Amino acid sequence: MADSRAERLYDWFDARLDLERGRTFLGKAFPAEDSFLLGEVALFCFLFLVLSGVFLGFFYEPSTSDVEYDGSVAEYQGEEMPEAFVSVLHITYTVPFGMFIRRLHHWAAHLFVASIGLHMLRVFFTGAYRNPREPNWVVGTGLAVLAMGAAYTGYALPFDEFAATATSIGYNLTVSVPLVGDFLGEIVFGGQFPTSATIPRLYFLHVLVIPSAIAVGLAVHMAILIRQKHTEAPRDGDVEAGDRTVDRDDDGVIVGLPAVPNQTAVSAVVFFLTAATLSALAGLLPVHNVAEYGPNDPAATPELIMPDWFLMWVYGFLKLLPTWLSFSVGPIHVSTEFLGGIVLPGLVFAAIVAWPFVDRTDPVHFTADPLARPRQTAVGVAAVAFVMIASIAGMNNILAEAVLGTSTGVVNPILTAALVGVPPLFAGITYLLLRGDGNGDGADPAANDDVADETAGGGSDD
Repeated sequence: MADSRAERLYDWFDARLDLERGRTFLGKAFPAEDSFLLGEVALFCFLFLVLSGVFLGFFYEPSTSDVEYDGSVAEYQGEEMPEAFVSVLHITYTVPFGMFIRRLHHWAAHLFVASIGLHMLRVFFTGAYRNPREPNWVVGTGLAVLAMGAAYTGYALPFDEFAATATSIGYNLTVSVPLVGDFLGEIVFGGQFPTSATIPRLYFLHVLVIPSAIAVGLAVHMAILIRQKHTEAPRDGDVEAGDRTVDRDDDGVIVGLPAVPNQTAVSAVVFFLTAATLSALAGLLPVHNVAEYGPNDPAATPELIMPDWFLMWVYGFLKLLPTWLSFSVGPIHVSTEFLGGIVLPGLVFAAIVAWPFVDRTDPVHFTADPLARPRQTAVGVAAVAFVMIASIAGMNNILAEAVLGTSTGVVNPILTAALVGVPPLFAGITYLLLRGDGNGDGADPAANDDVADETAGGGSDD
């Protein structure tokens, strides 16, 4: 009886929604490889960012107008302070679960950027960006830029002394763009930083413009993935998939888990693990203490100013470039802020976007072994070393004073030499080691000439 009721219910929906057609999609296969789940972690982090951001948005006031504080932080009782700062104190110390949700929003942002970065490294080193998946690599790079933009625009919103001063670095970079810098500063910051329009502009970008762009980017990313299908690791041999045998080199079939129910169950586990990780971080680790820094004071500058870790490499460029690199051509002034904060990072992202079109191949389905691709792996190692050294340069004052007991004037030339010399050195060592492995002809033994249209899930073709 129960089955007949279920069948009738299914038939009722099938008559209206054409469920039979959807069964093909629901049977789409996903490779059962853990590293492929990094993209899902990023997706779930974005979901947590949206949900926690909606909660915070109910209590946050994007205004720099002064109001009298009458909350629970004794040291600010009765003081006139910017409404944005007061609202964050209210969220943190008065709203039920406010501190937890604020912390969760903070850690979700960091994990969002980190998971995207790790996902891109996995795609790069396994060659999963190659023909025909170049478009999705470009979209993914754009998502990485947007994720950093979302984090940056949210950084100033508490309008405390530290965050406002750190955000001013972005303003200085924006207005450094020759010819159009002031116009861009007007659009993003509402004029000279900070003005009464700065926080509303950044809030508008943070909660609407950039999240909408990320949502569209994720939709495009997923649509291309579904259209092209996943890559998968080379098989050790023929695979028994349900009632058929999939040949080891058959690139027209994906061997993995069906989207429903198997992959859905795996995704549910990843979702709850992501939630548990973020909850543990939010419960155990404090975040930016706005009460300690106090409201923004244009007349003061905190002793130690630095951006978040994912923008530290850009900060490193700014610290290492000498001021004598500035020059003028007629009315156009090119400053070191523009070179270090806009041009160099722009070249880095341009190189990332262009790489699949440099590493050209015939269409491939299987991922590659990084050890069998010495040239590409050497480039990746050099790129990672370059970003790491630039990030260390962003903390040159800590390195010099707290670690080495010297001045930044001593360590900056060393860091500059390392930024120029270490990446090619690491690339050369990597290339020679992998080529000497006897695998290093750059060929991908799993690559095939064609990408077929057929997929298989859970051991059975759809």
